[in-house]
Amino acid sequence: MNASRWAVPASYFSMVLGLTGLGNGWRVASRLWGFPNWIGESVMAVAVTVWAVLLVRFAIKWIAAREEALAEAAHPILCCFIALVPVATMLAGIGVLPHAHGVGTALVLLGAAASLLFGLWRHGGQWRGGRDPKTTTPVLYLPTVGANLVSAIALSALGWPSWGQLFFGAGVLAWIVQESIILGRLLTVDPLPPALRPTVGIQMAPPAVALLAYAAVTVGPPDLIARMLLGYAIVQALMVLRLMPWIRQPFTLSYWGFTFGATAISTGTMRFAERGHDPVFTTLAPVLFTMSNLVIAGLSIASVVWALRPKPASASAPAPVAPAAS
Repeated sequence: MNASRWAVPASYFSMVLGLTGLGNGWRVASRLWGFPNWIGESVMAVAVTVWAVLLVRFAIKWIAAREEALAEAAHPILCCFIALVPVATMLAGIGVLPHAHGVGTALVLLGAAASLLFGLWRHGGQWRGGRDPKTTTPVLYLPTVGANLVSAIALSALGWPSWGQLFFGAGVLAWIVQESIILGRLLTVDPLPPALRPTVGIQMAPPAVALLAYAAVTVGPPDLIARMLLGYAIVQALMVLRLMPWIRQPFTLSYWGFTFGATAISTGTMRFAERGHDPVFTTLAPVLFTMSNLVIAGLSIASVVWALRPKPASASAPAPVAPAAS
């Protein structure tokens, strides 16, 4: 067996986040605007299929290419992408929940438990110090901020919003603390090397996912907190857009890191628009939904072209984000 062909980077699971995010958006759109329900379910079916394929290949990687798997887990940047595996599992659980409640519930609970354990292991280990500031990038959000906020969304989908509120608090407070560290690095340390610049796209995800999580764990019309989260998510998205000439690199799957923030801001806005007429949310919901569809469609096309490109005979699956030393 050629072990390297199974070396699927954990960051590839960002595709699942973007696809399930879009699927959830279409589910909300079917309720809000009467769009066909089959569109959202079809997108979810694709997302769950991608998750299943990646999960199998990632598991085989730990058997057939164990050295590469261990190197990824030990890497100060790439290790954080492993948090996407249980996060994607929770989102896949949300995808199948309406069709197979028991399976969906099991996936959500398994993903939530694994996310919490991985966050404790990875983030807790960093408390011992010794981290090179140059390895600090927005991927640090994934094991704590992203994992906890998605746990809040997923547990609320099971009908347990009170438990979801615990994870919402953990995710939001971790975001506030870590953002100061990450922005401090971006502002005061050497510029990110080109291969790592696409990770800046993750910067817009915390407020967007927090908005969606806040919609999941609360009831009633949008309030001040909802508008604050939406406003900051929009500003972060515009900031990333302003930096695109600097971020832009030859296409790899790392660009899917932009997608969960793009779909979460859309779906969160739409969910609040469902709760009664609000001039802010009802005005922005169709605009953001259209933009999220364009982002996912563009990246899907680019990904297919990227996957079908000619490869040298000796090439192996490349990691979408190179080590910091590159």
